[in-house]
Amino acid sequence: MGWVNETLVREFVFLGFSSLARLQQLLFAVFLLVYLFTLGTNVIIISTIVLDRALHTPMYFFLGVLSCFETCYTFIIIPKMLVDLLVQKKTISFLGCAIQMFSFLFLGCSHSFLLAAMAMGYDRYVAICDPLRYTVLMGHGVCVGLVAAACACGFTVSLVTTSLVFHLPFHSSNQLHHFFCDVSPVLKLASHHSRLSQLVIFVLGVFVLVIPLLLILVSYIRIISAILKIPSSGGRHKAFSTCASHLIVVTVHYGCASFIYLRPKSNYSSSQDTLISVSYTILTPLFNPMIYSLRNKEFKSALRRAMVQTSYPVN
Repeated sequence: MGWVNETLVREFVFLGFSSLARLQQLLFAVFLLVYLFTLGTNVIIISTIVLDRALHTPMYFFLGVLSCFETCYTFIIIPKMLVDLLVQKKTISFLGCAIQMFSFLFLGCSHSFLLAAMAMGYDRYVAICDPLRYTVLMGHGVCVGLVAAACACGFTVSLVTTSLVFHLPFHSSNQLHHFFCDVSPVLKLASHHSRLSQLVIFVLGVFVLVIPLLLILVSYIRIISAILKIPSSGGRHKAFSTCASHLIVVTVHYGCASFIYLRPKSNYSSSQDTLISVSYTILTPLFNPMIYSLRNKEFKSALRRAMVQTSYPVN
């Protein structure tokens, strides 16, 4: 963190919701309720998956890890945002901003790689196209290895990106037109930009977003081809419903992230970015548990069993 002493800017001021000054108390109430609901549903999902042996399968293992990721990255952003909605001085230290960016990018990139792993031949494709070998190919070691690989890639990308951004000089404005330390709004405040830094960040964005998305598309082309060969309409419907929830989450996640991180810097719009960022930092974590687990019959049965065991514990 040696670069902190080389800058004149010691803290940043968040201006993300400054244009909505009269609505900030209402926004606080709404975002707090959404955050508590998101936190509660993710805790329920993780607890149910851990407690019910019927859910000790690769699919639910990955869903539990995704819930952990979402719980952590909302914790990194939303509590600070809620406090800022109630106070006059909405600041974060230079070092705190770097830590927030690194943590958010680490969890977001790991989430992106894990979504790709779930769609590829390791989870959805194996389960639908080769169901008889599913439990053999997707052993516990393979699942843990995929999560570890996703985290290792996420850590590397976030470390390189954060280092490149915060090695730039910040001598002028410290007013950040956003509600957390994201790459584009912080880069905009840098006194000058290295073309090499911007190119590396763009290439990393392609690595995190475009390549996993292409792998997901290839995987789903093969999956749909396999589903169409299923003789019974009931079997096809079940297979399509298995993929539908994943596709919805993939579309929202990669769509919002690509708009934010892969467009030309000249197209940067603070108000537009704030709105898009609210969708993937607050709304997407709210809907993901419902899309993935809470509408799943198998999970709802496990949740009822867990509630019964909690209410009437066996002595």
